[in-house]
Amino acid sequence: AEWTGTRLGPLLAEANPQDRAVEVVFTGIDRGVQGGIEQQYERSLSLADAMRDEVLLVWAINGEPLTPQHGFPLRLIVPGWYGMTQVKWLRSITVLDHAFEGFQQASAYHYRREQGEAGEPVTRMRPRALMVPPGVPDFMTRTRFVEPGRHEIVGRAWSGRAAISKVELSDDGGATWSETNLGGAPSEYAWRAWSCTWNATPGKHELCVRATDAAGNVQPSNANWNLEGVENNAIQRVRVVVGSADHAEQPAADSP
Repeated sequence: AEWTGTRLGPLLAEANPQDRAVEVVFTGIDRGVQGGIEQQYERSLSLADAMRDEVLLVWAINGEPLTPQHGFPLRLIVPGWYGMTQVKWLRSITVLDHAFEGFQQASAYHYRREQGEAGEPVTRMRPRALMVPPGVPDFMTRTRFVEPGRHEIVGRAWSGRAAISKVELSDDGGATWSETNLGGAPSEYAWRAWSCTWNATPGKHELCVRATDAAGNVQPSNANWNLEGVENNAIQRVRVVVGSADHAEQPAADSP
């Protein structure tokens, strides 16, 4: 997406925060109940993060005014961070001299493995790649069917921690990997296109794709389990049958 707006940093600088300022709170007009508490949606950034050049207040997307579902009339954009940071329908921006303890900041969106654990806040996106599955699907199992031969596999990859440096494809469930061709990077935080040619041989295959960023972060084979299910960037797996669909496993019929 291409966003139109203004950088937040100069606006904060013009407001001249006092020396003791530490966080900036963004409040949306949306209101609801979570954790048994009625609340407006609010998230905060440290003052240093809020002042970064890439942080924007935006009013248009792809040359058109924001629609209601995209945050009309004004929303926050923090490139590289997970979506809960991008507060929509902005009502107010408040500078604090203490850590913000609102529910969406202090309780929700934390990586926790056990109840009662303080956990690690969810912030920047971990590397991830996705492919457009080749062929046609089985409606029940989602297994894909393709003819033998050469097929172009395409997709996108991204990371909020560093630029994408490599995307790899496997057709044997991750036992071996081959590097794909990376497209250009339109900006530091934009999704990066990738593509490769897969020589599909008859039989059953499991296509997998994984991304690596310039900081050395590699997409894991399995999700790192946590209570909220956040930061799930496990590799995408797609079962593919090359050749006749008659050779695919069929789901068992329902018992009478």
